[in-house]
Amino acid sequence: MSTASHPRSSPLPVGRSSTRCHDHAVPSQTRALSRPSVIALVVVLVLVVAGIVALEVRNVRGSAADGGPVAVRIVAFNDLHGNLEPPSGSSGEVDDAAGAAVEAGGAAYLAAHVARLRAEAPDTVLLSVGDNVGASPVASALFHDEPTVDVLDRLGVAASTVGNHEFDEGFPELRRLQYGGCHPVDGCVFRPEFDGASFPFLGANVTDTAGAPALPASTVVEVGGVRIGVIGVTLRELPTVVTAEAVAGLAFGDEVAAVDTASAELTAQGVTAQVVLVHQGDEGAGGGPSECSVEPGGAGSAIADGVSPDVDAVFTAHTHQQYVCARPDPAGNLRPLVQGLSFGRLLSVVDVAVDPATGDVLRDRTTARNEIVSRDIEPDAEVQAIVDEAVADAAPIADEPVGTIAADLLRSGGPSGETPLGDVIADAQLAATRDAGAQVAITNPGGIRADLPFAPDGVVTYGEVFTVQPFGNIMQVLTLTGAQLDAALEQQWQGQSSPRILQVSSTLRYSWSGAAPVGDRATGLTIGGVPVDPEAPYRVAVNNFLAAGGDGFTAFADGTDLTGGEIDLDALLAYLGADPDLAPPVQDRITVTG
Repeated sequence: MSTASHPRSSPLPVGRSSTRCHDHAVPSQTRALSRPSVIALVVVLVLVVAGIVALEVRNVRGSAADGGPVAVRIVAFNDLHGNLEPPSGSSGEVDDAAGAAVEAGGAAYLAAHVARLRAEAPDTVLLSVGDNVGASPVASALFHDEPTVDVLDRLGVAASTVGNHEFDEGFPELRRLQYGGCHPVDGCVFRPEFDGASFPFLGANVTDTAGAPALPASTVVEVGGVRIGVIGVTLRELPTVVTAEAVAGLAFGDEVAAVDTASAELTAQGVTAQVVLVHQGDEGAGGGPSECSVEPGGAGSAIADGVSPDVDAVFTAHTHQQYVCARPDPAGNLRPLVQGLSFGRLLSVVDVAVDPATGDVLRDRTTARNEIVSRDIEPDAEVQAIVDEAVADAAPIADEPVGTIAADLLRSGGPSGETPLGDVIADAQLAATRDAGAQVAITNPGGIRADLPFAPDGVVTYGEVFTVQPFGNIMQVLTLTGAQLDAALEQQWQGQSSPRILQVSSTLRYSWSGAAPVGDRATGLTIGGVPVDPEAPYRVAVNNFLAAGGDGFTAFADGTDLTGGEIDLDALLAYLGADPDLAPPVQDRITVTG
């Protein structure tokens, strides 16, 4: 670990103030951004057809001083998850508008593209839509994500909403990332001191159990002589996607109600140009980065359609999808709804024109798009230096070989939802829990964070495996009846716009039909080739997140005779070490019949 003293890097030259607010319970904060010149773009929304935004941009001059509209560029990213280095495999690619795969992501490239966008439009505000940290690769995670916070400060982030992963280590750790200080157990392991984030973490719908605000609801950014109100909310279902201990003493309210309250407060203060950061989103339906290709009935769209007409743009996250849509507000006026994939591969760009007399956004001049964070430009040197430092400090652990594979192990699969990497992880967990009587192992797909690539030579390192399984969940074995096991599998479709398929060990096989009613889709369950008896007991290995009913799989919480095991990461490391040149398993555990 590095122990030498390192000065904190200064922000990119965007004129943002270093002022920080330390009162986490106040409803709003103000942050000042200076403006070196007043030359910008005012853009016109010229066409909305079938939910796809067609854009035309024209150059104009305007400023608060001369009374013309002020062009403000709002740039956002989401679900970075501590990906400082360019992600590997499919996690480091974006399909462009023509369907071609483009290598994308990496913090230094993200910074370079942000700098380019700022150079085009000096009055730019950079925002994050949450999950900056958590489920991070080893170069960030080994240091409690302090390098990622340093990078975000260097980028000049003005505000971030909280995602669910900001709570992975509990609310006290989130407060430490905000306000600084060394980790209470490990100390300062990246640098001798940690100052925390100079931007606020927002959460308008996060309260303590008595209803008092736990986080600021909003912040105000001054840019180009006008004010932009930024409201942040996270998903109200957050307690179902983290451990109960992580959110003890907190409550998560309705997103629309929280936004409307915060919006009314801003409007009362005369801040009428407003954007919302929502750590919730829609599922994608294919299409290019700037197409409005989403599954109907999405949670992000429902929030965007419901929040106050005073809100001028909605940035979403959580679902790791790419889309740019124009949605009507409750007054019938269109406003953008956007999301930019994950891992720093896309930047969502919304250009607005603000009337300096009223402070309002001129909606008919708003444009929105997603831009690929390609790796064909020079990376930002100062951000690269932070990344290099973290990577070098992590290298003695991250670069250790732990096994070999014969081909890519991917977390994506065929129509059944079964995946090669999911099979391997479930088999590893079964092998680790056999002594506790496990007959089958089941793991949640959300716990598999990246592919395990073969390149360049099939050697798998500790860092690569950690990136795949970064949570450190504990394996547990519990007893379920056959009927309870079937009920757990049926929950893969309950309350979902698309199925969330659990990954299963080789001992469990079944079929499912999308044409069957929800609650009766999984059929033909067998364990070890023997049909499952609804009344018989079975020992099932799951991680502690699933055992507590996480991700909505509440049937697992009905299990009995629970016994603990090792950490899921250790189970996968042991399995890889015991089976050299591991090949992708045959995908025959889950089949689709209709």
